[in-house]
Amino acid sequence: MAEKKVTIPIDSVELDGTLSIPKDAGALVIFAHGSGSSRLSPRNRFVAGILQKEGMGTLLFDLLTAQEDEVYENRFNIPLLTRRLKAATLWTKEQPETAHFKIGYFGASTGTAVALVAAADFGEEIKAVVSRGGRPDLAGDALGKVVTPTCLIVGGDDTVVIGLNRKAYELLKAEKQLKIIPGAAHLFEEPGALEEVARLATEWFKKHLVPAYV
Repeated sequence: MAEKKVTIPIDSVELDGTLSIPKDAGALVIFAHGSGSSRLSPRNRFVAGILQKEGMGTLLFDLLTAQEDEVYENRFNIPLLTRRLKAATLWTKEQPETAHFKIGYFGASTGTAVALVAAADFGEEIKAVVSRGGRPDLAGDALGKVVTPTCLIVGGDDTVVIGLNRKAYELLKAEKQLKIIPGAAHLFEEPGALEEVARLATEWFKKHLVPAYV
């Protein structure tokens, strides 16, 4: 598998990322991390590793520079973060090794809102969205415009976020599913919880990104 450090030029800044492409891959999952997190998020890296083993490429990148991340408000600036995700998506379409890949998004926490707003803007170009412990409610009016199949995964003990996901789920008009993992809290640190997230995400992405599995 080819894994390389990349630098993505966006908004007059350069954002660091890690692009991993398994042999014969034809799909790419771009990760949108949550507030206070980065491309080095151990939970996102774990899920990415599972997807790579299943033959899918992954891109984990920083939505903010280290200096920008010091400004707390930037972490919740959905329009700014969405612009970054969209620019990174267009960047992947310019790279020879990923130009023709089907693209999906994996969002966590606030990154879920960013992924959904970007998906609403791109339309059918984005083939699947998966959310882990996400805040889809922060996507606002964009929820009703999403045409991308969306899977929302929430921990069973994350009661406030379950409520927010249920409300957002009702507003989604695309193919959708809401999966609640019993006994898991917001960070899915309980034994087996993150493995179940990865299993559900892999299943969803295989269904919508990898036609051979359908």
